[in-house]
Amino acid sequence: MNNPALRPGGVKFSPVDNARLAWLCGPLDENLRQIETALDVRISRRGECFAVEGKAAAEAAAALEMFYRQATEPLSIDAIQLGLVELRNASLARETTPKAARGVPGSLDCPQLLTRKAELHGRTPRQVEYLKHIQTHDIIFGMGPAGTGKTYLAVACAVDAFERELVERIVLTRPAVEAGERLGFLPGDLAQKVDPYLRPLYDALYDLMGFERVTRLYEKGVLEIAPLAFMRGRTLNHAFVILDEAQNTTPEQMKMFLTRIGIGARAVITGDPSQVDLPRGQKSGLAEAAEILGEVRGIAFIRFLKEDVVRHPLVARIVAAYEQREQPA
Repeated sequence: MNNPALRPGGVKFSPVDNARLAWLCGPLDENLRQIETALDVRISRRGECFAVEGKAAAEAAAALEMFYRQATEPLSIDAIQLGLVELRNASLARETTPKAARGVPGSLDCPQLLTRKAELHGRTPRQVEYLKHIQTHDIIFGMGPAGTGKTYLAVACAVDAFERELVERIVLTRPAVEAGERLGFLPGDLAQKVDPYLRPLYDALYDLMGFERVTRLYEKGVLEIAPLAFMRGRTLNHAFVILDEAQNTTPEQMKMFLTRIGIGARAVITGDPSQVDLPRGQKSGLAEAAEILGEVRGIAFIRFLKEDVVRHPLVARIVAAYEQREQPA
């Protein structure tokens, strides 16, 4: 493969492999559109020659080369979007890391997790640090914007600890607080009312363990998913406990949760400080915990940034746009 300078950002693949070209482009050029959207460029193609226009033309050309190498089989949209995240972070690492200290491009010393998804790993340096801290600390706070993997990676670590028999059960909880709704306004009994609030935790578990196994563990009481209010008065020993959406806890609820942690337990608290749905004037328990516990030995804090977003490529740009709007003039 060589890349003659057809024009700035030009790429030509040689020798030509028509199957790879088709898998690189995707059905109806969908993969190319994903790259265009993520990097804000325009890609045009004639055969094996690609022309890229835009400020990020060089990065888009690098992405095309990377995906062409990977196109030994059809590339899914997931593979394209996650690959773009890794490419972006590899580029940032090259800009901020001294040349002598750089390792293999794109490589991260990431813990291996025992889940149904063998390819699961941290996609950004902060995600890798998050995973390492979860494995080496008893209480970990993961804070940052949506799409940075706070909850999903925490659930993956819980599954990993359970599979390795480091814990005896998994407990997932979150406050039943959402914008614009109250539990009493929803139809059904209590279980039906709280289920929508816990659905993201179920989805992560189904993805990482499979529906049938999750159902069996739930029936045995080894897996528990419950609203935060149900944690009062309990002591959670030998359990991996995750408190999700912690920005919507009150200071009293946060203290109550943290004091539930028992012998042999590990706790991960996740939340987005920018998306608090508590009544106006009510301080977030997550914000207060960060102030009070920031210097406590044995507790780790990971603060994710928009660069760690691994959802749809537009999510990172949406987060950046909101951050820019919120900055004081």
